[in-house]
Amino acid sequence: MPPIAIIAGLIGVSIMLIIYALWPKGANMQDVIRRRMSGRKTTEENTLLKQTGKESVAKKMMQAVAPLAMKPVMPKSDLEVSKLRIKLANAGFRGESAPMIFLASKTILAIGLGIVGLIYGWTRGDEAQKIAGIGLFCTALGFMGPNMWLNMAAGKRAEQVRNGLPDSLDLLVISVESGLALDAAIQRVGDEMRHVHPIVSEEFQIATLETQMGIPRAEALNNVATRTGVSEMRSLVAIVNQAEKFGTSVARALRSQADALRVKRRQKAEERAQKTTVKLMAPLILFIFPAIFVVLAGPAALKLIDTLGSTGLGKK
Repeated sequence: MPPIAIIAGLIGVSIMLIIYALWPKGANMQDVIRRRMSGRKTTEENTLLKQTGKESVAKKMMQAVAPLAMKPVMPKSDLEVSKLRIKLANAGFRGESAPMIFLASKTILAIGLGIVGLIYGWTRGDEAQKIAGIGLFCTALGFMGPNMWLNMAAGKRAEQVRNGLPDSLDLLVISVESGLALDAAIQRVGDEMRHVHPIVSEEFQIATLETQMGIPRAEALNNVATRTGVSEMRSLVAIVNQAEKFGTSVARALRSQADALRVKRRQKAEERAQKTTVKLMAPLILFIFPAIFVVLAGPAALKLIDTLGSTGLGKK
């Protein structure tokens, strides 16, 4: 098949998906608006109108295209879907439609970058085999791009949780030792750490809401450890659950864990400081040393050239 036919087919599919996304979904909304203007309205209709007014065109297009785009990359089992939800939660995306949007983005980016690669190779006048190779490379890059971005986002969020956990534990220890119950202390930490460590505060607030809804505290804390995906948080949850199970002092266990996390954070900072000298070698060798060499050896080299030229040795 000629490359032009492939490009035309892919562009046609993209245009059909856009038309399908923008196509009216029926007259129900028009009937609601007509009844709204005629004075016959209900609370449900008003709520529907407000929600529809807030939705952007991009969101409507994504919701319409996502179910079709996610079918080629849909996980084969519920276990894979669960793992994907956990990975998205580690990156901070806990919405119900997060997996669908993520899977759809892989298909859309793969098709879009594939089309761009084919057009780029065709405009350069390359051979059909080379155009196909560029298209396949761009398609694979678009398909794997969301996975790389998700891993980076999850790692960045985990680092923020690790940095904020020692301070949050210190406040938790103070709250427990001052007489507050563990649930009230977790709620207090979630409220106080909102501006300093917002991610840790959000997770503790979610755990508080879950316990208020009737979920056992141990399960709520385990959910926090699952959503963050941080080993330090899992250790903290295990220590709290064991302290409550065996009847030991929760405040003492939390203080020991806070001290250990603080020492670990300081050791990581020292490790990064030690790595700085090694990381500075590349810019020193490539950029700073050549400039210093020119400044120091340049005048001597010019003087040597002038001396050799004046004595006649330079002509030989």
